[in-house]
Amino acid sequence: MKKILVIRLSSIGDIVLTTPVVRCIKQQVPGCELHFLTKAKFADVLKYNPYIDKLHLLGDSLSETISDLRAERYDFIVDLHKNIRSLIIRLSLHRPSSSFNKLNFKKFLLTKLHIDIMPKTHIVDRYFGAAKRLKVENDGQGLDFFFSYDEKNDKLPFPEAFRGNFIAIAVGAQHFTKIYPAEKVGDLCRLLYPNKVVLIGGKTDVERGKQIVAMSQGNVLNACGQLSLRQSALALWYSDLVIANDTGMMHIAAALRKPLVSIWGGTVPQLGMYPYMPKGMESLSHIVENKHLKCRPCHKLGRESCPKGHFKCMKEIGNNEIVDIFFRVKS
Repeated sequence: MKKILVIRLSSIGDIVLTTPVVRCIKQQVPGCELHFLTKAKFADVLKYNPYIDKLHLLGDSLSETISDLRAERYDFIVDLHKNIRSLIIRLSLHRPSSSFNKLNFKKFLLTKLHIDIMPKTHIVDRYFGAAKRLKVENDGQGLDFFFSYDEKNDKLPFPEAFRGNFIAIAVGAQHFTKIYPAEKVGDLCRLLYPNKVVLIGGKTDVERGKQIVAMSQGNVLNACGQLSLRQSALALWYSDLVIANDTGMMHIAAALRKPLVSIWGGTVPQLGMYPYMPKGMESLSHIVENKHLKCRPCHKLGRESCPKGHFKCMKEIGNNEIVDIFFRVKS
């Protein structure tokens, strides 16, 4: 039996993007025991994943984590994070390992000089390069996100009017240049009336949600700050359509095979982290972006302000395009 460790320490979306590799290793390496290492605050992303035999959580002490992992005596380590910390872990365990090509130089050319020589491959497919020595191949079945039986039968804390058909809009993101402005979302919700809309986000998105509700026609529920990560994912699962920025919620929606509109600002799909759908289901994903700006992308992860000061990448996106997608999906 091979004992294999997969490393991805953060964050929500990046961890979801590792799930095809996890599934394929478990299914294609006969009798393997698969362990996964991530940060404790992201454990809920992998909760109930049947392909993971043991989940290790990185705590405050890296040395203690390494000591615990060393006792496992792994046959092979698949590093899907590839940073200094994951390298220290790999070297400390003294076991065979591999990682993937992060294409940092090509990303630099794209974000700093706007020279696009990025390969037309998704990061998921590059992740599989790290599993090549295990003779693992991509099965084309997309991303995974699992719920328990009890979770699927729980009622979300929504008013009765919002427990039927609704559109889920994930309004937040870690960086400003990834966030569709509240006034644009408010206008979108007016155009979507009388369809019900549920706003999904964390505590930092509560005020943004209130602004959007104030601009709506009574068809919007602000659930920002009220749901856990797993409840937010469940809301996406119940929805008819998900509208999301370039965030972890976008990748969870893709894992749930939901019709999805992703809105792109300072980052671009060419960086290889666009919604990853199963083969044959690519039509579920709809990308909306302003392709007429020479300043995009301004960063590979996003910025806290627009470097040019105009934020045209988001402000010039037409909401009618998003509404048209919704009605095509609905029909």
